Amino acid sequence: MLSYIIWNGSPEILSIGFFSLRYYGLLFALGFLISQQILYYIHKQEGKPEKDVDTLTIYMIVATIIGARLGHIIFYEPAMLWEKPLAVFLPFELSPFRFTGLQGLASHGAAIGILFGLWLYSRKKHVNQNYLQILDRIVILVCLTGCLIRLGNFFNSEIIGKPTNSPLGVIFVNHVIDRITAEVDGANPIQSYEIVKDSTSVVKENGRVPLSLYLFFKKGTSETAANEFVDWRVRNTMAQQSEFVDISNGAFAGKVGLEASGTYAAKVSFQGIARHPAQLYESISCLILFALLLWYWSKHKLSLPEGRIFGIFLIALWSLRFAYEFLKENQVSFEDDLTLNMGQTLSIPLVLVGVWVLIRSFKKQPDSPKI
Repeated sequence: MLSYIIWNGSPEILSIGFFSLRYYGLLFALGFLISQQILYYIHKQEGKPEKDVDTLTIYMIVATIIGARLGHIIFYEPAMLWEKPLAVFLPFELSPFRFTGLQGLASHGAAIGILFGLWLYSRKKHVNQNYLQILDRIVILVCLTGCLIRLGNFFNSEIIGKPTNSPLGVIFVNHVIDRITAEVDGANPIQSYEIVKDSTSVVKENGRVPLSLYLFFKKGTSETAANEFVDWRVRNTMAQQSEFVDISNGAFAGKVGLEASGTYAAKVSFQGIARHPAQLYESISCLILFALLLWYWSKHKLSLPEGRIFGIFLIALWSLRFAYEFLKENQVSFEDDLTLNMGQTLSIPLVLVGVWVLIRSFKKQPDSPKI
């Protein structure tokens, strides 16, 4: 029988000192690397210079990163422009020094950045495709990269969905566990832990699920220290991570006992919050759209009416984004007062542009002059 999933995967692949390699960054880079190889294939099939792919890839990477970062700042955190201007593009904190990566990238900003970057590329004298023809090929790859980026968001437990009573919901607990097991002043009394769900339990109202966290303390930890850890560290951490777990209305209970080995262990009862895995919804949708657009290109290739794939892409991707936003939590608090959140508001004009481009593609011939 299908049941909810407890997600406790680490967002980090490895960590060395202040540097950490995260799945998000790896998947982000992998998206561009795979896309570049597919773009080589497309150029080869269409008889276009393969050397142009390297230049086009650079334009894409730069446009995506700058557009996504500025989009996040402008649409969601404009105050950062005057409060922390260096943090806009610096992937680390200075005091104390800590590598953070670019925390906050907006897909709508990436879309605008890509549109502008490819327009600049299309103006180069040696480019033998017009703007819309370039976009027709590139958006196929954007779908694949988007699929991998959303998978990276899942590893990061970010862009989470709203609570759901569906058995397909996901309970994100890795941020909670990371903070409970993190060392403070170079020490932590936890030897190991285990999260257990009752096989007979079901998702309750508003996605709440009874869970148990078993903490096994290191040898030498006293009963008093174990109780203090549960009452203060664990309780406070769960209270601060209320978007992932719920300890309100008496849902939290901790009991410390002595193991046969002579060390102490604790059973902590709490409620997890099952949420729509919105990141996976978008990731799978992007993968399907990638396959469909690649098939459509392979069927038409050079006879493809300019703007046809680009128009389909804009309508399909941003209509899905508009719909998925109903299943996602708002990213910033000011969106709570809006009828449509920022993601939906920004998706509407992109869908309308897609409709215009698609209608135009049915009126224009494949060999239209360069625009």
